[in-house]
Amino acid sequence: MKTLVNWFIAAIVILIAAYLVPGITVASFWVALIAALVLGMINAFIKPIIIFLTLPINLVTLGLFTLVINALLIMLSASLIAGFAVASFWVALIFAIVLSVINWAVERIF
Repeated sequence: MKTLVNWFIAAIVILIAAYLVPGITVASFWVALIAALVLGMINAFIKPIIIFLTLPINLVTLGLFTLVINALLIMLSASLIAGFAVASFWVALIFAIVLSVINWAVERIF
């Protein structure tokens, strides 16, 4: 039950961030649910491998390269999901930052 609530909240966060960041298109709430699922799966399975492979760059940049990785993973998920579009890398980077801030705020509230 908690997983479903987290998934629903993640979809709402994606909709809010898409509203705040120009260049992000989410066609509907259902697309946001799919995007939340795909982003969650990418973050669970692909992101740890990429973080490990880019560990030296992450250490040199004090972890800021993780934002670049997040932007690239958002672009990957946008290429997989019809109805979820990202205009450019820079838009994806801003979207990743906004998602992180909103997720942090939601975690603090709940």
